[in-house]
Amino acid sequence: MAEKDGNLAGFISGYHKPDDPKTLFIWQVAVSPRYRGKGLAYSMLSELLQRKNLKHTEFLETTITKANDASWSLFKKLDAEHGDQGEVTTFLDKEAHFKSKHDTEYLYRIALK
Repeated sequence: MAEKDGNLAGFISGYHKPDDPKTLFIWQVAVSPRYRGKGLAYSMLSELLQRKNLKHTEFLETTITKANDASWSLFKKLDAEHGDQGEVTTFLDKEAHFKSKHDTEYLYRIALK
């Protein structure tokens, strides 16, 4: 969670995958509209990954829809910082999983070490 001037500016939620404890799954990155475009999401993500309890984390995963430019930008930047070895695969398909009621979710897996 990030605070600015006593206001909640943003937060990240995530968890280590129970079947793969070396993988941190980022569920959500949220930044308040008044703090967007200032690098806060990347700062929060970078600080999160520096925590001692995450030092054994080898991979980060998240899901992103095709139209979410802000998330693609954030995670591509992180991927570039770790050698541009990330892999993108279809996770939940618009037709097969959502019956065309939600966009396809792509899984972005980034090696951190």
